[in-house]
Amino acid sequence: MAADVAIVGAGPVGLTLANILGLHGVRTIVVEQRDKLIDYPRGVGIDDESLRAFQAIGLIDQILPHTNPDQIMRFVNGKGRLLAEIAPTQQPYGWPRRSGFIQPLVDAELLAGLDRFGCVNVLWSRTLESYETSARGVAATISAPDGSLSTISARYLVGCDGGRSTTRRLMGTSFEGTTSPTRWLVIDLRNDPVGSPNVYVGADPRRPFVSVSLAHGVRRFEFMMNDDEPDEIVDEAGFLAGLLKPHVPYPAQVDVIRKRVYTHHSRIAGEFRKGPVLIAGDAAHLMPVWQGQGYNSGIRDAANLGWKLAAVTGGRATDALLDTYELERRGHARAMIDLSTLVGRFISPRNRGVAALRDAVAVATSAVPGIKRHLVEMRFKPMPRYERGAVSYAHTGTDDAVVGRQFIQPRVDTRARRGILLDDVLGPWFSLLFWNNDPLAVLDKEAERWLALGARLITLRSASQLAWTGDDHPDVEIVADGTGELKRWFDANRPTVLFLRPDRFVAAACVAQHAQDVSHALADTLFIPGRS
Repeated sequence: MAADVAIVGAGPVGLTLANILGLHGVRTIVVEQRDKLIDYPRGVGIDDESLRAFQAIGLIDQILPHTNPDQIMRFVNGKGRLLAEIAPTQQPYGWPRRSGFIQPLVDAELLAGLDRFGCVNVLWSRTLESYETSARGVAATISAPDGSLSTISARYLVGCDGGRSTTRRLMGTSFEGTTSPTRWLVIDLRNDPVGSPNVYVGADPRRPFVSVSLAHGVRRFEFMMNDDEPDEIVDEAGFLAGLLKPHVPYPAQVDVIRKRVYTHHSRIAGEFRKGPVLIAGDAAHLMPVWQGQGYNSGIRDAANLGWKLAAVTGGRATDALLDTYELERRGHARAMIDLSTLVGRFISPRNRGVAALRDAVAVATSAVPGIKRHLVEMRFKPMPRYERGAVSYAHTGTDDAVVGRQFIQPRVDTRARRGILLDDVLGPWFSLLFWNNDPLAVLDKEAERWLALGARLITLRSASQLAWTGDDHPDVEIVADGTGELKRWFDANRPTVLFLRPDRFVAAACVAQHAQDVSHALADTLFIPGRS
């Protein structure tokens, strides 16, 4: 069997990556040790960045029905007093910043999405045993349930095979960090016995807990286990009912989907890439669940790596582009690990004196308007910013902070459509955005080079100018700023020309007269063949 990319693991990261590669016609084989998808809830929180990634692969309409959007997260103490609240309402990337979701149903939509692509094949009940690398790529040996062995030849192998990753082990890289000695019991229930729509995190020193509303009448509870409670106790009659008694009216009558004891890990791999072998998702980093960022960090990995693999395997960039994957993703993954660990420490104190001090500090700080706004709007969440990698800072001033950040996604108008999300105009590849300017005139011959690479040229205009056809050209899409959000963005930032990557991060930015020079510099940064 031969492919351009072999993916180990048919979890959300592997399936998302396979959908991205399928969109670009990359020959892909997915190898999964199980015989089917996991059918019980795992991840329960999805953010706007992940939803935007699912929009990019054309599956957002299938995934949204399995979400609870705009979930509020309330931290309460042992007496039920509100300590802090996270309730973001803004949607800078076009989607709710916090949503609950049913992971098995979303995973199923990601899997079904692969049916669109004749170039993608999924092999179930196959286990990666070993691999060998050469100048041509990777030869991976996989085993079937009957013990037979076969070989997959691919240019690249990507391990998306979870925290116990075989791929990572075979790479020989470290998995640095810690595992908390504290155990937690997760309980997923059908026919939600509570029904409230949001998330409660109980910072109760008697027994910290979490209660999460999910789509389709599912509720998750999580309880900290005491040191003197062995894992086996969760199977004893009455134990679950005792935990649930303070939270539901009839705890002995709940419909349990699953229960499981687990610990929290804060770990990151020593390398994300070794030659033609890469790792992503939990194989590359593990973090506590408190901000729901383990799942979302994996989707970020897939969105970052997917277009780069497509560019390299399609001959639009050299292999060196893949080195930017770890450059860009490691720092942010580390920041999310640290944030998740910090939140866990906030809710977990069992000492009543320490908990009382925490409560007093939390209530006092939340009373300060600026701090309260910082929490409510999730401004504490580290957003990705790529200062190195597939970005160019040529001709940007030190006051420019737009390069390396994800661009906004407001609703816009075209001559054919009204009120559509910006990404649905930009398409799946690079796009060059020009505020109130003609890209062909500004770029001159550089425009031909970007068009040859499959990029889209976009003129952004005020809505009042949409009907004017004076400088129309078939290679330029006219987009009107119907909501005024784009004008506000360009008014607040110096650049007026943006080079957007397929993952919607700003690869380069400048004022119009620097566009040709920046185009040359970015082409070198992206390792586009023959452009040095």
